[in-house]
Amino acid sequence: MLLSSAPIGSEIFASICLIVISLAVILVLRYYLPLRTTPAYILVPIFFALALPTSIVFLVPIDLASNAGTDDGTRGIWLQERTLLVSWRITYWLTFGLTWFILPILAEFSDAGHRDVQAKLMYSLRSNAKYQAMVFGSGILGLIYVFISAGVTPTSLKGLIMALAYVWGLILAIYLMGHGLVAIPRSLFRKANISESLRRIQASAPKIHESMDDSIERLEVLEAQVMLLSQRKSGTAMHFQEWIEELGELCNLPESRPRTTSRRMSIPAVSVPTVITENYLADLTRSLTRARHKRIRYMDEWDRLVQNSVATQAILDSAASKKLEIGASSPRASFFERLTIFTPYTRYLYYYHMVPYMRILFAGLLSVASVCIVWSEVIKLVNSNLSVISRTVVHHPNSDRGQIGFPGQMIAAGWIFYMCAAALTSMTEVKVWRGRALVRRNTGYESAFWYAMQVARLSVPLSYNFMTFLTPDVYEKTVFYKFLGKLINLTPLGTGFDYFFPIFILIPVSAALFNLYGKAKRMLGFSLDDDSDDEENATGYGTGGWREGRDLIEREVGGSASLAHLRNPQNGAGSSSNGPAIAASNLASRSTAAPRVNSSVRPHVNETGDEGFFGSG
Repeated sequence: MLLSSAPIGSEIFASICLIVISLAVILVLRYYLPLRTTPAYILVPIFFALALPTSIVFLVPIDLASNAGTDDGTRGIWLQERTLLVSWRITYWLTFGLTWFILPILAEFSDAGHRDVQAKLMYSLRSNAKYQAMVFGSGILGLIYVFISAGVTPTSLKGLIMALAYVWGLILAIYLMGHGLVAIPRSLFRKANISESLRRIQASAPKIHESMDDSIERLEVLEAQVMLLSQRKSGTAMHFQEWIEELGELCNLPESRPRTTSRRMSIPAVSVPTVITENYLADLTRSLTRARHKRIRYMDEWDRLVQNSVATQAILDSAASKKLEIGASSPRASFFERLTIFTPYTRYLYYYHMVPYMRILFAGLLSVASVCIVWSEVIKLVNSNLSVISRTVVHHPNSDRGQIGFPGQMIAAGWIFYMCAAALTSMTEVKVWRGRALVRRNTGYESAFWYAMQVARLSVPLSYNFMTFLTPDVYEKTVFYKFLGKLINLTPLGTGFDYFFPIFILIPVSAALFNLYGKAKRMLGFSLDDDSDDEENATGYGTGGWREGRDLIEREVGGSASLAHLRNPQNGAGSSSNGPAIAASNLASRSTAAPRVNSSVRPHVNETGDEGFFGSG
C-alpha cells in the first residue's frame, strides 16, 4: 500500500525532470531539424514521441521506490499510486497512438509529393493500409487465442492490444540492444588507438565517396527531368505549370547546390512522358525530395569523414613536436566557442594521451555493464536473486518490501538509459532502413518521423524488460506491472514469451562479437569492408582499401586548401576558420599534387560556424 500523500520534494523533483527532458528534446530537435522552417504538424508529434519515452527512464525508478511503504529505509523519490497510474496511462496510450497511427500517417503524408492536402492524406492512408492490414490480421489470430484462454471480456481485448504491441517492440528491441551492447564498447576500444582509428576512417572513405557520387548523379538526372518539363509550354504540362515552376525553384535553391568550381560538362540523357499527369508529378516530387536528402546525407557524411581524418592525422603528427595547434575561431562562433582553454602543449596532452585512456576506461566500464545486462537476461529464468542488476538497484534486501532508495533509483535510470542507448545506437549503424538517416539540420521529415516512431516503440518494452531483472516481490507491486505486466501475463503464451524470448539476446550479441555478419556476407559472396583486406592486398588499391581512401581524402583536402588560397591569397594556413582545416593544410602539403577527384561534389563545410573536431579548446 502506497502512502496517502507524497512529499512536496518528490513532486518538485518530478516536475524538474519533466522540464529538463523537454529542454533536452528541444535541443535534439534543433540539432537535426531547422526549427524555424519546420511546420508545427511535424515538430509537435516528434516532440511528444521523444519526450514521452524519455520520461519513462525516470518514471520506472520512481514507480519502484514508491512501493517502499512505511519501511525504515530511505525511500528516495516517490509519488502517490493514483498519480503514478495517471502518469502511466497518459504516457503509454499517447506513445501507443503515436507509434501505431499518428506518426506512420504523418510520415507518409510528408513524403507524399502531392500539392493538395487531401491528395497527400489519401496517399498516406493508402500507403499505411497494407501495414495496418498486417497488424489487424495478426491481431485477429491473437484475439482468437486470447478469447479461448482468458474469455471474452474487455480486459482480454485490452490485454491483446497491449501484448501485441509489447511483443513486436520487444523482438526489435532485443535484437538492436544485443548488437549495441557489443558495438558501443568495441567502438570506444577501437578509437583509443589513434593510428588504427585513422586507418579505419580511410578504409571507409571509398564507399562513402562512391555513395556521394551516385547520389549526386541521381539528383542530376531528376533535375534534368524538371528542366525538360519547364521547357514545355503546351499540352498537358500547361495544366500543372505552377507545380512545375515550384519544382524548378526547388532544384535551384542555393542550399541544394554543392559548393563547386565547375559544373558537370554533360547533361544526363533523360526523357519525360508525353502526357503529364498528377501522379507522375507527385512521383517526381517525391523522388526529387528523397534524392536531395540522400545527397545531403552523403555530403555531410563525407564532410565529417574528411574532418575526422585530418584531425586524427594532426593528433598523430603532434607526437613529434609535442604541440597541437588549431586555427582562428570562426567569425560566426559564439563567445564560448571562441574561448580557448588549452595551450598547444596541454591540447597535445589531452588529445594524444588523456582521451585514449579515457576511452579505454569507459569502454571497460560499458563492457562490464553489457555483460551484466546479458547475464541478467539469461539468469532471471533460473533465479532473479542472481541478477547483477537486481543487486545494484535493490540496496535493502532485508526489507520485507525490497526497498529501493535514491541511489538505487539513479542506478536504475542509468541501466535503462544504457539499454535504450544501445538499441538506438544500433538503429543508426544498421543501414537497412530504406536509406533513412539523421543529418544535422537537414534530416528529412519522413526520416525524422520514422526515427521518432522507433524511439517510442522501443522505450516501453525495454523499460518493462528491465523491471523483470528484479525479483518478482519487487516489480509485481509496481503500478507499471499492474497496468501492463498483468495483461502481458494474461495468457500462458504471453508469460512464456516474456520470460523465454529475452534469452535470444545471445544471438545478436554473438553475431556482433564474433563478426558473424561479415562471415555470412563472405559466404554469400557480398563485398565487405574488412581490415583483413589490407593483408590480402598489399597495395590497397582497387579494393576500396585504406590506401585508396587516404588518396581520396588527400586530394579533397589539397583541393580545399588550393581553393582557400585562391580566394584569400594574402592569408596563410593560420587563418583557417576551424581546427581541422589547419590539419588539412598540413596533410595537403604532404600529399601528392594530384588533382581533386570530382571537385563538383564538394559540400559546404561548417556552414554553422562549428569549430570542428577539436572544438574551441
